Amino acid sequence: MTIRTTETTVTFDHPFRLSGADGLLPAGTYRVVMDEEPILGLSFLAHRRTATMLHTPALSAPQGRSSSLSTDQPELDRALAKDRQQTAVHPDAPSPGAANRPARS
Repeated sequence: MTIRTTETTVTFDHPFRLSGADGLLPAGTYRVVMDEEPILGLSFLAHRRTATMLHTPALSAPQGRSSSLSTDQPELDRALAKDRQQTAVHPDAPSPGAANRPARS
């Protein structure tokens, strides 16, 4: 069976927590890798996510030992939503991840 792997980045402006991490993870931009397998027997092409991994340390602070944390998309989405909510509550606070985010046009 063929596994499809896609990669993206996510940026947190505030320290955050994921269930697979020991304590808080620092703000920054992180690499996320997702593996998906095809769902066989359908009349159309579809994939099922089999793994979601967040790689540490953040791309914006590449020091320290690298590792990957197994998570799932709903947990990652909740952590990102919480981060955005914290940013909305304190919009004038300096955001460590913003320095590494491309400017909006």
